Parts: sequence; structure tokens; C-alpha cells
Amino acid sequence: MTSTVHYPWRFFRAGGVDQVVLTKAEDISMLRELDQKLWVALACPTKGTEIDEKTLNLIDGDHDGRVRVPEILAAVEWLDEALSDLDVLFEAGDALPLSVLDETTERGAAVLASAKRILSDQGRQDADSIGLMDVMAVEQAFVATRFNGDGVVPAESAEDEPTQKAVTDLLGTVGSVMDRSGKPGVDQKLVDTFFEQATALLAWEDEGRTEAIHPLGDNTAAAADALDAVEAKLADYFARCRIAAYDARATAALNVGDTELLALSGRSLTLEDGEVAKLPLARVEPGRALPLRDGQNPAWAARLARFASDAVTPLLGERATLSESELQLLVDKLRAFREWRAKRPEGVVASLGLPRLRELVSGGLQEKLSALVAQDAALEKEYSQIAAVEKAVRLRRDLLTVLRNFVSFADFYARQGAVFQAGTLYLDGRACDLVVYVNDAAKHAALAGLSKAYLAYCECTRGAEKVSIVAAFTAGDVDNLMVGRNGVFYDRKGRDWDARITNLIENPISIRQAFWSPYKRLVRMIEEQVAKRAAEKEKASSASIDKAAASAATADQTPAAPAAAGAATPAGAPPKKMDIGVVAAVGVAVAGAATFLSSVLAMFLGLGIWMPVGLLAVLLAISAPSMLIAWLKLRQRNLGPILDANGWAINGLVRINVPFGGSLTTVAKLPQGAKREVNDPYAEKPTRWWLWLLLLLLAAAGVLWSLGKLDRHLPTSVKAATLLHSAAPAAPAAPAVK
Repeated sequence: MTSTVHYPWRFFRAGGVDQVVLTKAEDISMLRELDQKLWVALACPTKGTEIDEKTLNLIDGDHDGRVRVPEILAAVEWLDEALSDLDVLFEAGDALPLSVLDETTERGAAVLASAKRILSDQGRQDADSIGLMDVMAVEQAFVATRFNGDGVVPAESAEDEPTQKAVTDLLGTVGSVMDRSGKPGVDQKLVDTFFEQATALLAWEDEGRTEAIHPLGDNTAAAADALDAVEAKLADYFARCRIAAYDARATAALNVGDTELLALSGRSLTLEDGEVAKLPLARVEPGRALPLRDGQNPAWAARLARFASDAVTPLLGERATLSESELQLLVDKLRAFREWRAKRPEGVVASLGLPRLRELVSGGLQEKLSALVAQDAALEKEYSQIAAVEKAVRLRRDLLTVLRNFVSFADFYARQGAVFQAGTLYLDGRACDLVVYVNDAAKHAALAGLSKAYLAYCECTRGAEKVSIVAAFTAGDVDNLMVGRNGVFYDRKGRDWDARITNLIENPISIRQAFWSPYKRLVRMIEEQVAKRAAEKEKASSASIDKAAASAATADQTPAAPAAAGAATPAGAPPKKMDIGVVAAVGVAVAGAATFLSSVLAMFLGLGIWMPVGLLAVLLAISAPSMLIAWLKLRQRNLGPILDANGWAINGLVRINVPFGGSLTTVAKLPQGAKREVNDPYAEKPTRWWLWLLLLLLAAAGVLWSLGKLDRHLPTSVKAATLLHSAAPAAPAAPAVK
């Protein structure tokens, strides 16, 4: 949508996005002309925000649980027609002044008349404004009446017991819809559905009341059921007999073979065994009739007996066998019933039974229920008038808030509490204001991680209640943030919840944190390695002690092992000396390390007064990569993915830069004017200054010695040139090899 009207819009720049300023009624009225590409949000859910959900449901025209731009514009247009002046939206207070309702429009006049009637019902005829409590009181009283205008009839709305029982029967079969009073009831659609199904079922039942369809009367169904139980197996038997008549050689193959009988002989058999049931009904012979008394497959004997008693004997007479032609005659006699039964109408009303359905249909209850529904629906206009007043009061109270959190994020950037901010999380000496409710933390994190923000997902509990939140940490450091840490979350209603971190999405918080992160990682790695080595040494030492203790405890029980020939070591033999190669290697290593340190120190000492600059250059060389990455990510830090993961449709990059991010998370600090007592009785004792001076002098002496500056004052045996040989800085260059 591109505007063709040159309205003098004003915009403010925040989060890297131009956002429209709404300060007067005309700004709101002209929103339909604002290019939709300039709206910060294009859609938001009706749940999970700090706006009254019922207000958002009133704006949600298609009732799909989401509010979109056309629905926002429709709400603005509706209110603009009802009110003579939209400036009331910018005034403090929730009540709707009657003076701003526009009597010159049909909508405004209707809302004004309904508002006056509501106030009159409340005994406040002289009031000049109407509040939401006034409307809700009348609405609740109206909803609680027998008829409330929604076209839904609960059982209690019927005056006589038969009609109430009919409503109950409908609720138990075709379902229910919710009445405005919160009770289940039936509407015209459910009434029509019930009686359509009931009428069809009764018509079907009447069609079957003939001798052609019920040749055995009430016993016909039992005969058909008995035939259904064995019909497929009967067809199999007579087909085998026909094939045997076609070729006598097939007779043996069509009966039970030796292999099948041998397989059955090794099993523990029952009459319900599936392998037994697969065998033919009886012995297959060309043209043989089926025996009904003897020689049957025992797995089918009970079903064949019921077939004979319920179908064969009543329809064909008593007999010991059944031929294929007799079976066909029996099927023909039951065909009409079986076809009729297959046409039974589908529907849930059959659970009431045919007698009850006939009573309901013939008793005129459909007309009674339809009349009740029509009587209730006739009050829809009266309820709509009350609902229109409620809508006007709610939009007067909430519409500007919706606009300041949809068209723009003015409330968010003004730090006035955006509707998506759930409250404040206090954890690790910080208060985080950018907190959002989440339904599925794992699903949310998959998208929210693209925000480039440091996010902490927390599970919050308050008694039996539980909610999940995600908080953005935008100031301080991350050293003490870890899964399992506890804090306290205060929601927008001021209620406190126990919060526990369940997941972290790590991203830089600040450039300062990125500067120190390499050194912190180095210290952490050294601590881990030292701890690991100490644990290994402790384990080896413990094992050695345990072994020595075990040896001492069993010394008198362990016989001395005979010494191997030629392997005995004299008791007074001196220990083996260290290999000269090891000494040389150690010397070379020490010399190399000393040379490196000497060259580094020489470089710094050579800088003179520029030594601090050199030190700063080294620090920057180490920290620059982390700082660069942090700078790039902080420039990309974006609120959009956090809200998109909750169902919003954010229309661009809503950035959270470093200064604004710092305001979203406040770090603990002493209040202004506070005094600190510096005498800590448990503070660690400081190291003496002379010890630091001594260490510094020793280090300087070491450097000077490694550089050969002290050689003229030292004996030859301890000179750097003697000990470091060619590695000494002052050593003469080796002669070139010719």
C-alpha cells in the first residue's frame, strides 16, 4: 500500500529504523495512508502480550488469534466513526466521556444511546462518562439471563422438563456450543443436524418393516449375522469341491497334506489356533455337500452350528448337510435384509435408541427447540449494543497502546514498557528488562539465536504455576552465567517467581567483555590443566601409597623371589646416572626459552619511554580478533528474531545498539551518596612491597645476565657465554664453513 496523500508525517529514528510519531488525532486517522512498509510490525498474536486479550480479540476480525494491519486499520476506522475527537486517546484515564461520542453518525448515536441506558441501569443517569466496569456489570447480568442474544440454548433455558431432557439428549449426541453464560447449549445448526439424522434413521427403520426384508421377523438379523460369520469359508469349501470335480488329481492337494499335519503335530493346539482355522471346513471331494453335524474343521464347528440353528433350519428346514445350491437359496432369502441393513444411515443419534428418537421426532420437540433458539437470537441486537459500548471503552483505553507497539515501537525505545516485555529478571547482580514469555523454549531458541543477543532461557515457578521466559543480557559479563543458576522474576503485575536458567545462547555482551575474554579463557584453561594434573598426581600418589600399604601388610607372607642368574644387583651399587643427552636437551631447551624471553625483553627495553605503547600493542594484538567479532555481532543485535519466534511479524531490523542495550540491563552499583567501609576483617593479607621489589630485581638481574651484561663481573663458570654457549646473545658468530 503506497500513500497518495502528502500528509506531513513525522518520524523518529530508533533501532536503525524510521518509526512514525503518533502525537495527535490526525496522525491516527491518517494511518490508512501510511505505507505499510513503514510499519514496524505486520502481525502479532492475541495471546502473550500485556494488552488485555479481550481487546485484541475485538480487533481480531477473523478470530484466528492474530492481529494484522487491515484489522488495526478497521479498529481505527470504527472508533473514528464512533467518536467526534480521537484526541481523547492521548488523555489520561480509562473512562469514555459521553461528550466525545459523535451523535451525527449512526454508530456514534447508537453507542451513546446504549451507554446512557447502561448508566441508567446502574443508577448513574447523571454520569458524564462510562467505564469498563459499568459495561461489564450490565453485560454479565444480561449474559446470565435466560436468553442473552447468542442463539444458543442451554438446558436451563427450557421451561418444561421434556424440552430440557431433549436439549440434554442433543448435547450427548451431536455435541454442543458454548453459551455466553459459559454453559454448553445447542444452536439451530445442532438442532437441524440432530433431527435430520433422527428422521433419516427412523425412515430407514420403517422401510425394513416388511416380510420380504425380515423373512424371519426379529430373528432375521441373527440369521444374517450367522451367515456373515461363515460365508467366506463356505465359498472356499465349495470352490475346492468344484475344482476336485474338474480334475480328480487335485483332490489330494486341496485337502490337508501330510506336511501340514506333521507341522501341526509338533504344536500345542487349541481350537482357536490360526493354523487350524486355515484348513478346509471339511474333507474335499468332488460334488460333496457340507456336513453340518460331523466331520467339520473343529476350529469352525461352533460357528457352523450357530449357522445351522439360526439360518439353515429356520429358512431351509432341518438337515444334516448343505449343498452349494441350498447355500445359494439361503443367501437369496437373506439378500434383501442384508442390502437394507447396509443402507443404515450414519449418525451419532442412534445411541439414544429408536424408541427415544421416535418420541423426540413425533413429539414436536424440533419446533420447540427451534422456537427457543429464535427467541434467544432475537436479543442479539440488544447484546450487540452493549458489546459496542464495551468495544468503544476498550479501544479508548487500549488502542493507542496497540499503535505504539505495532505501528512503531515507541514504548519500547522510550523505556515505558513494551507490550511484549513480560517483566524484570534479577539474576547475577543484574536486572534484565528485555524479558519475553515463551511457550516452547527449544523451538523459540532455534530462531531467537539469530538476534545475536546473549539470551538466557528460564523456567519460572510460583507455587503450582509455571511459565517460561527468555531474558536478554545486554550489560556486564558472562563469567557467572550458567545453566542451573537461580534468580527471581517479577512479572508486570508485580508477582515474584522463582527463576532457573535452563538454556543459554551465548553472544557478546560488550566490547569490554570481548577485550578480556581471551585472557579469561587462558586463565580458565591453565586452571583446568593444573587441576587436571593435580588430580592425576593425587591419583598416582594414592595408588602408590595403597600399593606400599598392601606390600607392608603382606610382607611376612610373600616369599622372596629367587634372583635370576646374572641379574643380581649388588646391595651397595650406586644409582644409575642421568644420561648426558638428557642434560644436553634440557640445556638447549632452557637456552632457547631464555633467548626468546631475552629478545622480547630486549625489544621492550629498547623502546625506552614507548614501552607502554608496546605493551598496549601486544594486548590489542591478542584481544583485537575477539573485539572485532563482538563489534560485528553487536551491530547486528536485533529484537526481530526474538519476537518472530513468538509469532510476531516484525517488518525490518529492529536493532539494539550498545547504548540502548546497556539501558535494558542494569548492573548492581552502590547508590549515590553511599559510603563504603574499607576495613574488611576477612580480606586477604596483601603481599609485602619489598617482596615484589625483590622479585622485580631478580627478574631484571636474570634479563641482564641472559644478555651477557653481567659476564665481566662473574666467574667464568657462571657466565652466560659459558652456560648458554652459542645461544648467548653476546656469543661470537660461528665461522663460515668453506
